Amino acid sequence: MKILIIEDDADIASNIGQYFEDKGHRLDFAYSGPLGLKLALEERFDLIILDLMLPGKDGISVCREFRSQTRHDTPILMLTARDTLDDKIGGFEAGTDDYLVKPFSLRELEVRVHALTRRGKNKANATVMRIDNLELNRDTMQVSRAEQSIKLKPKAFRILEYLMTHPERVISRQELIDHIWSDDPPEGDPLRVHIHSLRAKIDKPFDNELIHTIHGIGYRIGSDV
Repeated sequence: MKILIIEDDADIASNIGQYFEDKGHRLDFAYSGPLGLKLALEERFDLIILDLMLPGKDGISVCREFRSQTRHDTPILMLTARDTLDDKIGGFEAGTDDYLVKPFSLRELEVRVHALTRRGKNKANATVMRIDNLELNRDTMQVSRAEQSIKLKPKAFRILEYLMTHPERVISRQELIDHIWSDDPPEGDPLRVHIHSLRAKIDKPFDNELIHTIHGIGYRIGSDV
């Protein structure tokens, strides 16, 4: 496994690095936010361990910019000395996948790392994805909710598929646009149109909404917060 550690405390970074290197993993290090973001964008890592408080650019900013500038679904585990709900919400909204509060044991860190990478592989390879009573089959391109078949146009299907591949994670508008339209961004705001259409078919006929707008950021699929 190739891991990027973005941590400005040299002792913590060294301890983590030594622990994982002894187990056969490859490590790269960055001791500031800007350098960490640069490495994360330039190379492909299996996991990023990201400190919240960093010089130059904090972990929230690094995480948010990484998610908006790449389509790589690299798991991010954020380290922090802060244990408040607001800090955790901020991290998850920026795109982190898990939180670990300092001080922590290296064994717990290892368990969380393996859980994240395993979860990422399962999500990426799953043929049938389910959230609540919503089901999407990648092979047949069939979508249903509460066993009621839902017909979607190809673009709307891809948007829903991408959201369901990242359940409960806030996906920025730019990340969705980059994924769906790649290097040929559309004129106007077709993403808003497709989201409106998805909601009309996925949410409106049912009791609870699954597609949520996170104002000023993007969208999230999952149960209510």
